[in-house]
Amino acid sequence: MPAALETAGQVLFWTAATIGPYLLARALHRRWPRWWTMPIVLAPTLIVLLVLAFQASYRDYIGGAGWLLVALGPVTVAFAVPIYEHRVMIRRRWAVLLVGMVAGSVTSVATGWAFASLLHLDGAMRLSLLPRSISMPFALEMSGDIGGLPDLTAVFVILTGLLGAVIGDGLLAWLPIHTAMARGALLGMGAHGLGAAKAHAMGREEGTIAGLVMVLVGLLNVLVAPLVAHLLG
Repeated sequence: MPAALETAGQVLFWTAATIGPYLLARALHRRWPRWWTMPIVLAPTLIVLLVLAFQASYRDYIGGAGWLLVALGPVTVAFAVPIYEHRVMIRRRWAVLLVGMVAGSVTSVATGWAFASLLHLDGAMRLSLLPRSISMPFALEMSGDIGGLPDLTAVFVILTGLLGAVIGDGLLAWLPIHTAMARGALLGMGAHGLGAAKAHAMGREEGTIAGLVMVLVGLLNVLVAPLVAHLLG
């Protein structure tokens, strides 16, 4: 089989193996709304099972479905639309949002460093863990800037998003957080893209705030990445 056809076949197969489980999980969640049927939980689980069933490597999978990762860039930029629509509200609350984003970013990096120390992770492994709490396009950029491994960072980002969305949903049900801004900020900071998707399902204002926090936290972290690399170096 020609190399071009083989590559095209791999792209089609792994793309279907990524989108298919998501569509299945979404349909199941609509019918049986449980936490374990949430697409952000069930879809990655099904994809991992498919990868294991075909005894594929990460290189095989990302070689076929990697274009979906690249598409996250335009998706992130698309959050500018609802942000623009709610610019008046954002101007009123910018100070609170800024304090929360800085505090969340510092906490994320500090806990990532502490977690890596607890597990005795050093070098590139430790640096790959630090950008885990920002959205994928920004995390990959920051990981490369500070000396981490972008592919490994992608795994940490996905795991953080999954856990953040699930835990964040539970916290919102348990804690007395009622304002749309607070709910959106919690999910946008704690679970980046997946949190923003969850926030949009709650309401338009929650989704707007989550998207705003996700994008600005990503920009903030990318801008300070050279300083982080200098301090860690």
